[in-house]
Amino acid sequence: MRAVVLTEPGPVDNLELRDLPVPAPRPGWVRIAVRAFGLNRSELHLRLGFAEGAVPYPIVPGIEAVGVVDAAPHSDLEPGQQVAAMMGGMGRAFDGGYAEYTLVPREQVVPFRSDLPWAVLGAVPETLQTAYGSLTTGLDLRAGQTLLIRGGTSALGYATAALARDLGATVLATTRRRDRLDTLADHGVDHPILDDGAVAGQVRKIVPEGVDAALELVGTPTLPDTLAAARVHGTVCFAGMLSNEWTVPNFYPIGYLPTGVRLTAYGGEARDLPAPVLQRYLDRLAAGTFHLGPTHTYGLAEIRDAHRAMEENTVSGKLVGLTG
Repeated sequence: MRAVVLTEPGPVDNLELRDLPVPAPRPGWVRIAVRAFGLNRSELHLRLGFAEGAVPYPIVPGIEAVGVVDAAPHSDLEPGQQVAAMMGGMGRAFDGGYAEYTLVPREQVVPFRSDLPWAVLGAVPETLQTAYGSLTTGLDLRAGQTLLIRGGTSALGYATAALARDLGATVLATTRRRDRLDTLADHGVDHPILDDGAVAGQVRKIVPEGVDAALELVGTPTLPDTLAAARVHGTVCFAGMLSNEWTVPNFYPIGYLPTGVRLTAYGGEARDLPAPVLQRYLDRLAAGTFHLGPTHTYGLAEIRDAHRAMEENTVSGKLVGLTG
């Protein structure tokens, strides 16, 4: 099989397209013939050397993939069945989704049925899982509330905006690029905001008491300002690190957190995206009643270009790799 291998942390040249043996089936695991895979900041962090824990380099990156079951011994899944796989050590503890085949534990596999193109399906699993979990578990967002998304033109930003609007919330979302404000509006954001590093004042001109909820996708550099945009008893959920910064030195909660503002975090697994939820949104995507934002596709041989685009933030939305 063809697979992209990261030889060691470093520049994009460390991503190599190689011929590898197809992984052998094993009980309790599912071998998937990969058709597409989403690219995520997690893989950028891996390549840049930010991954926590021991990584067995060389490794096939990729925390998610979609395709069809190729082999699933002693499993409830059948060959040919459409599935998504994500998280749980993919691309970190063992080889991940940047390949024509991947082998993952059964508990990380979510079955579905869809006639959507693989390029569309590849953009969905991890992005939908994180957006859905952030709004439900991280923020408990309700209809009629206001939501600020810090990092709105990321794939996760677009997906969260779509889910929040679907729920009946009013959405504010930020971008650092003026030319992307219209794109946010075109994708359902009620109040696009140009992020100059301090948006709390702009938010409070729209929602004077502060937003009910905020999703922090940029990282710790903007987190204090995002917290300042939330109302008393509002909630900020930390779920992304577009800035590649995720720690707060010398954290003193009383001095850091505005009085009465709640700070949560979200990082989910495959089990946090129930199969009925995935199927419901795939059906709505197919019907044209739901959209997750723009996508950009790359072949396996173009994976370095994809990583450059992700690292340099030259594209807006989700990057998807195709194996065929």
